Amino acid sequence: MIRELDKAEFYKCEKLINDVGHLEVKAVIEGNNPGRIFVDQINSPKTGLIWLGNNDGFFFIGDERNELFNTHINDFIDKVIFPEAKKLGLNSFIAIGNHSRWDKIIERIFEHRHIQRSHQNVYKLRGHYKGDSELSIKRGYDLLKIDEELYRNKEKNLKNIGFLHSKVLGFWASPENFFQKGIGYCIVYQNKIVSLCFSGFVAENVHGIDIETIEEYQGNKLGQKAAHCVVKDCVSKGMIAYWDCEEANKPSNVIAINIGLENYLNYLVYIIPLDEG
Repeated sequence: MIRELDKAEFYKCEKLINDVGHLEVKAVIEGNNPGRIFVDQINSPKTGLIWLGNNDGFFFIGDERNELFNTHINDFIDKVIFPEAKKLGLNSFIAIGNHSRWDKIIERIFEHRHIQRSHQNVYKLRGHYKGDSELSIKRGYDLLKIDEELYRNKEKNLKNIGFLHSKVLGFWASPENFFQKGIGYCIVYQNKIVSLCFSGFVAENVHGIDIETIEEYQGNKLGQKAAHCVVKDCVSKGMIAYWDCEEANKPSNVIAINIGLENYLNYLVYIIPLDEG
């Protein structure tokens, strides 16, 4: 039987972490970012499933050969996960293995469904930061650090502060958690946040970067400028920048390389439509 762990029990899954695996898994188990964990047994889990709090995916962790877990997980997902996900308005179940040995198991578990595959690339700053490649931005654009004063927007200077709020709260349990553990910068044009880059997930000294530029302002390298600042801040604090993007997203891959990040991990993402459940 598969059971859900209380947050106070997440530490029991530390031994299931793949050290060269995904930052998100470590961030949830450490309690830095929201998430839920389902395991084969409460006292000494061997295998588990992590549901990220931002609903970006489900990570399979631990022993992929655990037949007790594998035999019951499909039924559990059908009866428990899919209905809850649908209530949240999710259209698909995104499955990821915390190590590549999970890939064949995930394919076998969901072999009766239509599965789409996506390739992801992860980059990390390993060597010297390429500060000399930092960009200047056009006149009229202002680069601002995302701090508590900017977030609160008491003077109502920023027209679309909800954009920032929704992004931060999509990853963090509270803005206070972000201010304590995260790093972020945004670019403002005519009192409007048009691009931002910040720590989405954090585990130990690694910061997973999330970046977004409003569509009509894309192509001006604003995201790259904000990303440079986040990486520079990481370096100054002894932190490591971590960048995860879809292989097909060429602009995002180019930004990572231009900043000086190097390929660290490549993995598969399995996308299963919920309307098949």
